[in-house]
Amino acid sequence: MHTLTTGQALGATTSANARHHANRPAYVQEARVRTHGELHERAVALAAALADHGVRHQDRVAILARNSIEFGEVLSMAHVSGIVVATVNFRLAAPEIVEILRAADPKVLFCGPDHLELVSILRQELPGLELIVALGEAPSTAMTVGYEDFLDRGRGRELPFISSPQDIAFLIFTSGTTGTPKGCVLGHRELRLLAKEMAHQMRTGCEDVGLLVMPLFHIGAMAIALGLHVHGGAAVIEEAFDPAAYAGRCRAERVSVLHLAPTMVQAVLDADPAPADLAGVRTVLYSAAPMTLPTLRAAMRVMPDAGFLNLYGQTEIMTSGLPRELHSSADDPTTHRRLSSVGIPFSECEVRLTDPEGRDVAEGAPGEITVRTEAMFRGYWQDPDTTATQVRDGWFRTGDVGRFDEEGLLHLVDRTKDIVISGGENVYCPEVERAVESHPGVAGCAVIGVPDPRWGEAVCAVVVRGSGVEAVAEVSAKEVTAHVRARIAGYKVPKRVIFVGSLPVLVTGKVDKVQLRATHGAI
Repeated sequence: MHTLTTGQALGATTSANARHHANRPAYVQEARVRTHGELHERAVALAAALADHGVRHQDRVAILARNSIEFGEVLSMAHVSGIVVATVNFRLAAPEIVEILRAADPKVLFCGPDHLELVSILRQELPGLELIVALGEAPSTAMTVGYEDFLDRGRGRELPFISSPQDIAFLIFTSGTTGTPKGCVLGHRELRLLAKEMAHQMRTGCEDVGLLVMPLFHIGAMAIALGLHVHGGAAVIEEAFDPAAYAGRCRAERVSVLHLAPTMVQAVLDADPAPADLAGVRTVLYSAAPMTLPTLRAAMRVMPDAGFLNLYGQTEIMTSGLPRELHSSADDPTTHRRLSSVGIPFSECEVRLTDPEGRDVAEGAPGEITVRTEAMFRGYWQDPDTTATQVRDGWFRTGDVGRFDEEGLLHLVDRTKDIVISGGENVYCPEVERAVESHPGVAGCAVIGVPDPRWGEAVCAVVVRGSGVEAVAEVSAKEVTAHVRARIAGYKVPKRVIFVGSLPVLVTGKVDKVQLRATHGAI
């Protein structure tokens, strides 16, 4: 068994796995298998092909695609070479994709088949984009080349650059309250520490197999893959989440590690899985939102031999986890309080609860969760002002309000940021409000989250219809959602639209969302 040590970049594990576990699977997708030896060889070939195209150490490329083995290879290319990969959420609408790629300014884009129709738009909007590498079959043109044809250009070549702990590895973009995407800068040093922490929490070895259905453009799935590979384990990649087929895939691939959002756990349970299909599961990680106690109890009954772990964090930083030891008594009422927490801070992670001025709150009082660790992101890409606002003296302000109980467990109380977490995805309310209010038939809009049995929270738009010249006819809920869907990602589109005569306003002039939630939150 090997592991990453101080002073090494992510490529050290990729290289070590190629030596010690060359014939073991690194990635599996349906009938395709990529061993650790092949993964290293192909990652080096990709780096060499990019270098031939003029991409240099710490230059940026981007990937816009669904989960695939090729996605994993592009990530591994960043591990070994020091070329920076910007990941793009494939669920976004075309204008949002263009905005992110404009911010990342990549020389090369690895593009999945679902988005190849954007090539003409990207060529027009992104003058710095020189080449699109199509993941799959595609005719070669001056602007586009197929993935395997491109990789062949670097076969048998030496690695052109070698990554170092100081290098940037990834730019992972998140939505922002201003509507401008924020690129989280993640380097080899901090991702190395995250990989070690994940391997420790999952207790993985070279025999372990994890099933990845969460998208690899997110830090969550990326962190699970990193943790599995620390000791030579394997990641089974699914392009999309299919609750009915999920348990069967676990049995077929001998899966031992699961990573799901709570809404996904419930969907798997609703499909009535055979316990034998999940008998090999040893670790279940859940994240992105709280899990209800009934769902957690049901999952623990179906997988009685599995250890459960609740992860709490953001793209910028992974903060805490409720370890498997504290999940051992889901049916014991005295432990319900523990199960509603997000656990204890990870090793070498300091957590403070602070007031708006950054001072520590009194013991037992709620405060903004503020975190410091060496595994923290380096800041927001080309945005020093936002970085300075969110990171003060090395402490990252999460925007979540929490409190510690007498056992030292961290509980989430509220959010200081105006967001809805729907199906594990953060939806920034101001971004949706702007999209709704751009409709000529809308005079005003406030977006809130309302409870939803499937998504945890649903995006709800409370809308005031317009009465001016441009508002020719009364706008309908269907028209509002269609208008919004053309401008932002589908998961951000309101699932409910409520029309009101006016929005409640505080003395400060801001919309009173507390009152809106009280009035409309149970609908």
